[in-house]
Amino acid sequence: MKNIMKIVLALLTSVSLVGSATAGELTVTGSAKATYNMLSGGDLGASQGQGKGLGITNEIDFGAKGELDNGWSWNYQVQFDPNATASTNQIDDTRLELTTDYGVLGVYISEGGLDVDNAASQSVYGRPTDIGLASGIVDGPGIDGFNNVQLHTPADLLPYSTVIKAAYAPGAQVGMNSGNAAGSALAIGNFLGNVEQYQIKSTPIDGLNIGADYLKHSDQGNAVTKSVQDEEAGSVFATYAYGAATFGVSQTRVAPLILSTSATESVISNNSAAGRNTNSARQYTNKKMSAAYNVNDNLSISYEVEKSNRELIAQGAEFDIDAQAVQAAYTMGGMTLSVSMGDTDNVGYADGKDQKQTLFAMSMVF
Repeated sequence: MKNIMKIVLALLTSVSLVGSATAGELTVTGSAKATYNMLSGGDLGASQGQGKGLGITNEIDFGAKGELDNGWSWNYQVQFDPNATASTNQIDDTRLELTTDYGVLGVYISEGGLDVDNAASQSVYGRPTDIGLASGIVDGPGIDGFNNVQLHTPADLLPYSTVIKAAYAPGAQVGMNSGNAAGSALAIGNFLGNVEQYQIKSTPIDGLNIGADYLKHSDQGNAVTKSVQDEEAGSVFATYAYGAATFGVSQTRVAPLILSTSATESVISNNSAAGRNTNSARQYTNKKMSAAYNVNDNLSISYEVEKSNRELIAQGAEFDIDAQAVQAAYTMGGMTLSVSMGDTDNVGYADGKDQKQTLFAMSMVF
């Protein structure tokens, strides 16, 4: 507890000094959530009958913002995270953004995700494969997994409220660095290389939102172990609101890194020895559909289905992950009570590994 108080005090002091020097404003926002999660079924192995679990999580964001003499504005945010590793001193997810007449320039540490693979979800609590069940689904990766710099077009520059964002992560670096960090050489030996991601979102008509993203790695592999398929991924989504109802659909494709087994191999062979990635997958294709309905100002209900297909390098039996969940959420001021009931078939793309889940949650926003 003493360490936590020291961290909070140091944050408040440092940000306050910056804010007073530049007429900035300090903010503290966040949320706290308690859950009761019940799992059943599984594969008669480690996941069989995981039973019942209680949990509490929180997100506390410390922010500061201000304005320059020429009208440009800046925004700083850092997140206090008790689940962060000791090496980050329980501080992560940091951003520093400068908003100008020409767009936004931002530097992000474990932040700034541009993937839209889940942008269409209308679930009132969370996606069926992302609420405490280790489904094993391979979803679209995001640039927020790396330290990155971004450029965003101004909100009113393009028609239909179109905004384009571009991000670049040099050397696929991760983790908290000091302000004068020199970084390290490109992690080619670990097959990471550089990462870039692009996103576009638009509102062509009232109620309709569409968007897409594309991420790719470069400089993967080395002279001995060549990359025959660099990692890349892309998603498209659409949402539509009509009265009290909203709908969403999305599709994602992920091509994982595939390394050769010899210095002369340059193409993917249709055998299990051709790829060194542990799951021996050539591609993942995910499709998601969801709908929600606001019964009244306080009560909302939703239903979402997800399907993920794994295409193997070597021909063989393939089992899709199928997940679905019906949810309800009731809001009273700053508190939301939620319930989710769902099931997932073929957990981890394995035949017969099926699980059912019932979850209750109480969330507070401050």
